[in-house]
Amino acid sequence: MAIFVPSHSRPDRFVTSNVVRMTTSAAHTGPEGAMRAGENVTDRLLEANRRYAEAFKDPGMDARPVLHVAVVACMDARLDLHEALGLELGDCHTIRNAGGVVTDDVIRSLTISQRKLGTRSVVLIHHTNCGLESLTEDFRSELEMEVGQRPAWAVESFRDVDQDVRQSMQRVRTSPFLLHTDDVRGFVFDVRTGLLREVDPA
Repeated sequence: MAIFVPSHSRPDRFVTSNVVRMTTSAAHTGPEGAMRAGENVTDRLLEANRRYAEAFKDPGMDARPVLHVAVVACMDARLDLHEALGLELGDCHTIRNAGGVVTDDVIRSLTISQRKLGTRSVVLIHHTNCGLESLTEDFRSELEMEVGQRPAWAVESFRDVDQDVRQSMQRVRTSPFLLHTDDVRGFVFDVRTGLLREVDPA
């Protein structure tokens, strides 16, 4: 899929971006990235933030995404959306949850994104080998048995990833709260090849 996006170095010009291949990073899988005995992961993140802040400079950006696009994707750690889609800081809104499904809360975020922050396009990304494919709504019953309360939310599990992408596209396109529903496209990310495959909405 080829898209035309503003150049960050030359805002008055447009460049072509071929959004077809996604990669995953192995930067933290080697021995140097492994957790040490007794190490707290949150403390590790805070230390990384301190190093980040030392070189941080306020980019002076507006809250409105440069590309006027919102990306809804699964929370799976194998999806590095900014790197994979050639996105930079400030380019898009990213909304992630288990499965990347369009729930009421995703509609809430998209509504704010469109009506208050100027986004017009929606990109939906599911992926192969998703954890939701191995769950059922019985998970809610299991939780009720364990904690004594049944969750109000649905698991949103699925067996056919393409069909679930279609359902998510339909939920976006039929929402009465969204202003822009003409540019909604859905994709499946293959975790073995890193490729995005577009799903036919029909």
